[in-house]
Order: sequence, then C-alpha cells, then structure tokens
Amino acid sequence: MAANATPLVELRDISISFGGIKAVDRVTVDLYPGEVVGLLGHNGAGKSTLIKCLSGAYQKDSGEIFINGEKVDIQNPRDARRYNIETIYQTLALADNLNAASNLFLGRELVTAAGFVDDAQMEAETRKIMARLNPNFRKFNVPVSALSGGQRQSVAIARAVYFNARILIMDEPTAALGPQETQMVAELIQELKRQGLGIFLIEHDIHSVMKLCDRAVVMKNGQRVGAVNVAEVSDDDILGMIIMGKKPASAV
Repeated sequence: MAANATPLVELRDISISFGGIKAVDRVTVDLYPGEVVGLLGHNGAGKSTLIKCLSGAYQKDSGEIFINGEKVDIQNPRDARRYNIETIYQTLALADNLNAASNLFLGRELVTAAGFVDDAQMEAETRKIMARLNPNFRKFNVPVSALSGGQRQSVAIARAVYFNARILIMDEPTAALGPQETQMVAELIQELKRQGLGIFLIEHDIHSVMKLCDRAVVMKNGQRVGAVNVAEVSDDDILGMIIMGKKPASAV
C-alpha cells in the first residue's frame, strides 16, 4: 500500500468496558483496500469485541471510527451496512431449508411488478455473482443444508458482495473445513482482494493467518500488542506475541 494512501477503515483509540472491566483498551487498527488483516489473540483478548464496534453490534465507550478518512458514527448494524460494512459470522446465518438465491436475498427479496417474489430474477442475479466469485458453484436449486462448508461460505460471501460490501468482517472462515474446502475459501478471499475489498479476519489459527492475511494484529488482555507484515515474520514470532505479548523487531 502507498505510504500516503487513505485507510479504508481506521479504528482509533477504541475502548469499551463491561461491568467496569475494560474489554478493549485504547486500541488502534487500520485496514486498506485490497488487504486482509488478521486479528489474533486468546479468547477474551478483545479482538471480537473490538470488531463488533465496527459491525454495530456494540457501541464503543470512547475512540473514533473513520471510513475512507471520514469520521463516522456507527450505533447499530444498520449504520454499518450504510457504510458498506458486512459481517460473515462463523454460523454464516443461512436458512438451511432455502436454496442459494433465497438465502442471498433473504429479507431483501426481489419482486415482480405485480408484487410477487421474483424467483427467476433472484436466481439469475445469484448466478451472476457466483460467476464472479466461485465459477465452479453449480448447486443453485438445492437447500444450502446440502452444500459443503466451502460452498456455504460462498453463499454467505456472495450475499455480502452483492449488497455492495466494501469492508468485510469474517469470523474464522475456515474453521472445521477440510483442506480442499479451505483452499476454496482462500481463493474466494483472493478474489475479494482483487476486487478491492478490505477484510478483517478474526482468527485463532496462526497457519490460516499466515496463508490468508497481509498483516496480523495481535491483542492481549484488551490491548494491542502490535501489528506485523505476515511475510516478514514466522509462526513463532506471532505465537510469541499471543502468549508472551512480545513484539518482534518488525512489529509496529
């Protein structure tokens, strides 16, 4: 990224407390277009709480959020969507009994001039977005319960991208997937990067971070330990940040 580029997102000095306990303590993180930033740390480190301030699930106590260099106020998930922020949770929030098109447009169905749900148009739109993201996807007319884990991820990602996501939050997208499915998700993420999206990846698995991310930000006890360029560090460097709170020389 260019040194003078404007971040797609900047979370600046974010703090949030629950019952007097600081879950996040003055943490700053940024994200650039076409970049994947991994957020790592033990359970309770604060990474999910931090990112929920961006998704609108939580409200920060203090700090500032900037989108494309402009300060914004995100009070709820509707505000987040207005700034083209979409979240793909580990559960994917898919309706198992519905097909890909019905899931993509769930709650935002296309209708005909007569006011009926336009199933044909929704399928056509789903086929178009899938052609961009996962050309090998073929199972358009079966319930998503019949899809593999990687295919289900494709549907969830397609839903976000179709509705103009520019900032994507992904919660452990390869958890419980086999090697082939993990590779499918990795290819999806690479395609999203090529399209200029910025992705926050909440992860526990260091190997996934090393494979999928450009930068990694480690949190411990609600505070930021540091950020590293993944290409410049080893698994052990990141592990040391997570366990010991020890920054390698290249961390910022």
